[in-house]
Amino acid sequence: MMKVNEIVVVDGFIVSRYTMAILPHPFHDRLYSKVIEEDGEYIVKMKPIDIIARSCQYYGANLKGRRDGTKEIIGITHKAPIAIEPLNEIYVFPTTSPNDARCVWISHMHVLKYEPSRGERTTVYFKNERSICLDVSYHSFVNQLYRTAQLRTKLSERVEARERKMQYLFRMDKTKDLDKIKDLDSDLDLYKPKDS
Repeated sequence: MMKVNEIVVVDGFIVSRYTMAILPHPFHDRLYSKVIEEDGEYIVKMKPIDIIARSCQYYGANLKGRRDGTKEIIGITHKAPIAIEPLNEIYVFPTTSPNDARCVWISHMHVLKYEPSRGERTTVYFKNERSICLDVSYHSFVNQLYRTAQLRTKLSERVEARERKMQYLFRMDKTKDLDKIKDLDSDLDLYKPKDS
């Protein structure tokens, strides 16, 4: 680990609930990333897309699988939002094509508000009162934000539906078990001595 202009430089990084944005950061003729977290910033010796891919793997999936999941759930393939780790609500979205060297990844949960800026740019305000100005039109940013919200909602609905089904099946099994106990009790009644 080293410091450049008081920013810590690290070899690798995993996206967490505290990660707000991952920006491309040219550094000595290479493309690295500048990661903005709730409590600080890092320069990471990886491209933004590589951080996203590594983070998906860390949480037990791969980037292709997450993209396929997004396509299956909301039908989006171009500039698809990624559910890096749905249980911890880690959803990110790209501002341009992920293969574009200018692509910035934004954490959906940290966006507080956003507004258009000069020259087809958008200023994004995070929940911790930090802000960044992005080279993306307001309309495009809002579209990406809504797509990610749609993915979060649909995925959450699927999880809740599965849980309701499991609860229903669990109750059904309990009801069947109670019926079996009642049947067994009635069978045992046949063997009780009758009062004369």
